[in-house]
Amino acid sequence: MAVNPHTTSLLGRRGRLELDEVLATLVVDGYLTGEDAKRVRMGSRSGRTAIELHPLVVIANAKLDNRREPARPLSLETLVEWLAGKADLPYLKIDPMKINVAAVTQVVSSAYAQRHRILPVAASPGEVTFATAEPFDTGWANDLTQMLRREVRRVVSSPIDINRYLLEFYGVQRSIQLAHDAKGNDNSKIINFEQLVELGKGGELGADDRHVVHIVDWLLQYAFEQRASDIHLEPRRDAGQMRFRIDGVMQKVFELPPPVMTAVTSRVKILGRMDVAEKRRPQDGRIKTRSAGGREVELRISTMPTAFGEKVVMRIFDPDLVVKEFKQLGFSPEEGELWRSMVERPHGIVLVTGPTGSGKTTTLYSTLKHLARPELNVCTVEDPIEMVSPELNQMQVQPAIDLDFAAGVRTLLRQDPDIIMIGEIRDLETAQMAVQASLTGHLVLSTLHTNDSPSAVTRLLDLGVPHYLIQSTLTGVVAQRLVRTLCPHCKQPGEQDPAEWNALTHGWDIPLPERVFHPVGCLECRKTGFLGRTGVYEMMRVSSRLRSIIGAQLDLGKFGDAALKEGMKPLRISAAAQVAVGLTTVKEVLTVLPPTDIDSAI
Repeated sequence: MAVNPHTTSLLGRRGRLELDEVLATLVVDGYLTGEDAKRVRMGSRSGRTAIELHPLVVIANAKLDNRREPARPLSLETLVEWLAGKADLPYLKIDPMKINVAAVTQVVSSAYAQRHRILPVAASPGEVTFATAEPFDTGWANDLTQMLRREVRRVVSSPIDINRYLLEFYGVQRSIQLAHDAKGNDNSKIINFEQLVELGKGGELGADDRHVVHIVDWLLQYAFEQRASDIHLEPRRDAGQMRFRIDGVMQKVFELPPPVMTAVTSRVKILGRMDVAEKRRPQDGRIKTRSAGGREVELRISTMPTAFGEKVVMRIFDPDLVVKEFKQLGFSPEEGELWRSMVERPHGIVLVTGPTGSGKTTTLYSTLKHLARPELNVCTVEDPIEMVSPELNQMQVQPAIDLDFAAGVRTLLRQDPDIIMIGEIRDLETAQMAVQASLTGHLVLSTLHTNDSPSAVTRLLDLGVPHYLIQSTLTGVVAQRLVRTLCPHCKQPGEQDPAEWNALTHGWDIPLPERVFHPVGCLECRKTGFLGRTGVYEMMRVSSRLRSIIGAQLDLGKFGDAALKEGMKPLRISAAAQVAVGLTTVKEVLTVLPPTDIDSAI
């Protein structure tokens, strides 16, 4: 490939970038001043030499002002995009979840890729794409075209990303291959759980085990980095799949040969203190570990026998994600005030309802953290304990010894509690104990699985709780859902389709917003247009009028209408408010709203 004559000033020997030439070109292009360039040169000579670091890394580390585009920092990504433009090549922000690691690492050896500082990122029968941070060093591309007999495409990427993923891709793939080739891999000789975790961190296990340890360690750290809420290990006939759930959506990450998937599953079971030999029955366990940033993270593990082996799901409980401040839950100011008025009472029952994965746990834990004070005794009974918290006295349900929710609450009542949190009201006995706790002067928080707030009352009646006890104890019910929030880095303003808006707000006279935002997709959100999630809520405070309506033969429709007249706003109206302030879209919220809402006009 011929080098553009306008870019020859960038080049040093063998087509490699030289710091002085790159600085001079940035000055000519208006990104730096001569004084800025001089400062970078002096800094590179007094510290690590420019030979050790890629020139763009040296310049980015200086944290200089962008003289050409003041609103945009002169970061490494900005500089790499500029370099791609100079080389007339595409810029690629490497997303490892979109790369078939098993395929690309077969194209060239690790030694060859390291020597030329190139990373294969895509491979097909007729073409291979390589990422490079040295776009004018083209000798390797010509050689590979002859060797591979395939067209070689080049893209420009961050040198830091290239170095990192060279180590990760080839390291993990080598571990998978060696684990696959290893015979007689016996994990059962490791007995001590604490010893296992410490050895896993240092990679000091025996030769037969270290490759599997490397795969599992990489998998967990990678899941933390990608903000995954769940890790799925799914055995299949030909190749097992690793998948992450990110912002509520499943995404494929990696494929493993069946023997390696079995070994990885065994390693996870050992870490979770589960029975490795038992593969026929479902099991539960938990792992406590640390993320790269040093935060303690808990993983709840569940195994299930399938046709091709054990399927493993690891739910990640990161304290930073599970326990949030009130303002981070997505409450509007009005909703936050109403929620506080319900949970800051000395007694009564407050229920949070919604399907699995709707954020009930986050709401309850955040509320308990808000309520827990040194002068209060806050106790929980859970199945299982979702997140260990130092402010709470937490008890886990143990069905094997007849310690169910009802027995747990009965025990807590003898523990002089002020606030009791029951993981879930599943049966009449638990509901009766919750009512008794409330009647004896305790605040009780719990969850139910219902579509909306008014349905919680009928669920309690269906369980067999007398209506007069519900009247006496129920303070309020909150139904909730989680919706993906638009990526703040790339969302674009636009107009709202009136038909969509009417589908969301039908029966409610809410004007069409003047401006809404739409998803676009960028590097930060991995081209999805969404980044993170927030809650939408339906808050029903049980007023004196609603108490008077609760009876043994409750008409849910009339009760829902009465709740609306008492000020309850249905889920779709809370969602419409989130759309109006630019946090999400109508299409997104319609995917999570219940099919039938009690939302008739007042």
